[in-house]
Amino acid sequence: MDTFTLGMVIFTVVLALCFDVINGCHDAANSIATIVSTRVLSPRAAVLWAAFFNFAAMLVFAPKVADTVSKIVEVRPNDPIFVYIVLSALIGAIVWDLLTWWWGLPTSSSHALIGGLIGAAMAFNGFEVVRWEKVVPVIEFIPLAPLIGVALGFIFMLALYWILRHYHPQRVDTLFRRGQLFSAALYSLGHGGNDAQKTMGIIVALFVAAGWFTPQTYLSLTEWRTLWIVLACHAAMALGTALGGWRIVKTMGMKIAKLKPVGGFAAESAGAATLFLATALGVPVSTTHTITGAIVGVGSTTSFSAVKWGVAARIVWAWVLTIPCSAFIAAVSFWVVRALLG
Repeated sequence: MDTFTLGMVIFTVVLALCFDVINGCHDAANSIATIVSTRVLSPRAAVLWAAFFNFAAMLVFAPKVADTVSKIVEVRPNDPIFVYIVLSALIGAIVWDLLTWWWGLPTSSSHALIGGLIGAAMAFNGFEVVRWEKVVPVIEFIPLAPLIGVALGFIFMLALYWILRHYHPQRVDTLFRRGQLFSAALYSLGHGGNDAQKTMGIIVALFVAAGWFTPQTYLSLTEWRTLWIVLACHAAMALGTALGGWRIVKTMGMKIAKLKPVGGFAAESAGAATLFLATALGVPVSTTHTITGAIVGVGSTTSFSAVKWGVAARIVWAWVLTIPCSAFIAAVSFWVVRALLG
């Protein structure tokens, strides 16, 4: 590998970790929206709580999601053009993440990254270079993740209403203020386990393109060549979460539905269960979609009017646009990078 290509690989790894920081900042709302909206923790304390469990997730989940992401594009070993594809995918995802962060929209960093990969790959060689069998489960979970979140949030909340029907409201409130610390920790574990792995998968694909890894390389905490990737990606995610994303917290935690601590507990538990399932299946899903669905499900148990459907509809439109918009930005980025770098 020549010095220029080596420099491009190093730059792309740094950019990937920057994306992870932005992802953590952008998706901080997913981890802390309910615990902030119920005023169990202050925003600063909540993001630190979430950041710790984002990092700890590497000890809990096998890197199945990373394996899926690393194989979305058919990477040829020792082919610098695929370094450009990964670089352009990251540019597309970062630009879209920053735009939606500025607009205060809780879109999916996961789908932005996958859309970026698809757009950059198709700009290079059309449909052939994308492994669509890896993309299909991601597409399927765009509606499934929020629907599962809605269903579980609704069921969990109804179950809690029935179990606690004879309890005094003040006692319930006190109990679940403590309980939300546990449910928020579970959700942050799920968030870190699913989201940090996407960047890990990107770095693996990059190293395959550089000829340093084989397509069969599997991330492991016991393998020195891959240990640093796992540690760096989880640390970057935790740092981003600690920096927070208050614009999106306001949308997620305060504008969709007003929750009490028991509702926050149900929403976080429902979201965590959905993320644990998806991560076990190796499907990269949107933590944003998941927690939004769970909040809607919990809010619906009171009455459908308790959910602010106008805000929810605006969020859904952002979800629909994420993959095509990030793909378009990544495709344009690929053409520019290739024209400039050859």
